[in-house]
Amino acid sequence: MKSGSDETYERFQSLLLEARKKSGLSQQEVADKLGRPQPYVSKCELGTRRMDVVEFLKMAEAVGFDPITFLRKLRNGWEEASADTL
Repeated sequence: MKSGSDETYERFQSLLLEARKKSGLSQQEVADKLGRPQPYVSKCELGTRRMDVVEFLKMAEAVGFDPITFLRKLRNGWEEASADTL
């Protein structure tokens, strides 16, 4: 059984991938905007590399999503999952 934090991080990864795809940007284009190699973006989306808050804000700017809206969606998914376990 996965812990709540694992499920929340999976939701984070899913939202990150969804945001990039909605933007129409490739991983390489995002990487170029960040000044990072393409595998950095891939690893963030796959969860093999976790981002700190500063990296998250830079990713939001590069991809073009509002970080507050993103976090609200993340929290709402977490609250729904938590309610299901009650």
